[in-house]
Amino acid sequence: MRRRITRSRAGILCAVLVMATFVGFQLTSLTGRDSPDSKNYLSYALRLSGESRASATAQAIDYTCIDEGDRPLVRECVRKLTASTAYWTRHGNTSGMTGPFLNSRFMAIYEARPGYPLLLVPFIAVFGLVLGVWLAGVTVALAGSLFVLATLRAAGANWAAALCGQILYLTLPTGAIAMLPMADGLTLACTAAVALGCTLTLNGERRTAGTALVTGGLLVAFLARYSQALLLAGALAAAFAGLARYRKRRNRPPRPALDLFVLCGGLAVAMQLTTYVLGWPSGYDSAQDLLTHHYQRPDVPDPWPRFLTAEGTFWSAWTDHQLKEPLLLITLALAACSTLRRPTYLGLLAAATAAGGVLNQAGHPNLDMLAGQRLIVLVWFLPVLTIPLLLTARPGRN
Repeated sequence: MRRRITRSRAGILCAVLVMATFVGFQLTSLTGRDSPDSKNYLSYALRLSGESRASATAQAIDYTCIDEGDRPLVRECVRKLTASTAYWTRHGNTSGMTGPFLNSRFMAIYEARPGYPLLLVPFIAVFGLVLGVWLAGVTVALAGSLFVLATLRAAGANWAAALCGQILYLTLPTGAIAMLPMADGLTLACTAAVALGCTLTLNGERRTAGTALVTGGLLVAFLARYSQALLLAGALAAAFAGLARYRKRRNRPPRPALDLFVLCGGLAVAMQLTTYVLGWPSGYDSAQDLLTHHYQRPDVPDPWPRFLTAEGTFWSAWTDHQLKEPLLLITLALAACSTLRRPTYLGLLAAATAAGGVLNQAGHPNLDMLAGQRLIVLVWFLPVLTIPLLLTARPGRN
């Protein structure tokens, strides 16, 4: 007797097919995704794995230079980075979990981000550095896509819409950035988990699970990239405060939104206090980092006027760049159409998450990051979570 394929089983099979296709495309390159920051995280992970600082630094350098192609170019890359680490060691960077790739003050930024290196440790221990880093990227990318799919399903979207959200997450810059050997992929997966938790809480189903997802997602994101987690928690708290007030004025129960406001706001305060107590780099340090070329020049006595000037210059150039490469603007326009067609709390949640990405980029108005999407990547949650709603039935007047 043939087993009947239900919609749920078909949806699950399609989700597995989407993930398998993504993994197949990623197999074309196990390396070549690293950025200048990747070696900082990798050396941290290798130190956690038991390697000496010298060995962890050397292995991180080898990973960085592996894609230079010709053997002479690889040797030259290794020579330059090795000479650089020797220079910074002579100039005071003699301790810490990360390699001495720059001065100690700059490397303190990465010393305060243990989340992604901790994630890498078991992958490196079992599969080695190259394959382990790649598998960690695949894991967080697929996890994020599943959280997006589950969020849309929990919000009432049909399977077609939920699968569309999963595909958008993996094909838009969120998927590519999740595969980078950096903390951003883990942060994206945590953000998607937080979105699912908020959705479960707002629709009144499985509130305990929803609260656990929000709390766990924000705390893990805090360990991975504390500044982004703090901004996300603050943006969500503001959104839920507005939603609670709106529902109260309409004589509707404000409780779920109010609970999330208290939770996210409380976590934001706890994060801020933790960073202060631990002495982790703050917004002031970020401004000095920008204006002193990673603290290689003397501090600016009053950095804020110059920082605000850099802010205006960056966003003007960013707008020009988006007009020339309008993928983000197009997807945001579609997201706006979807939200206006079907206003739901999912649109508010996506907008708050996107605001966290904009605030993160605003804290780093570096023109060198103009073409990249990494710092502002959370803004892509707006199209990922709202465009799929175009595939759902138009709601009735009520």
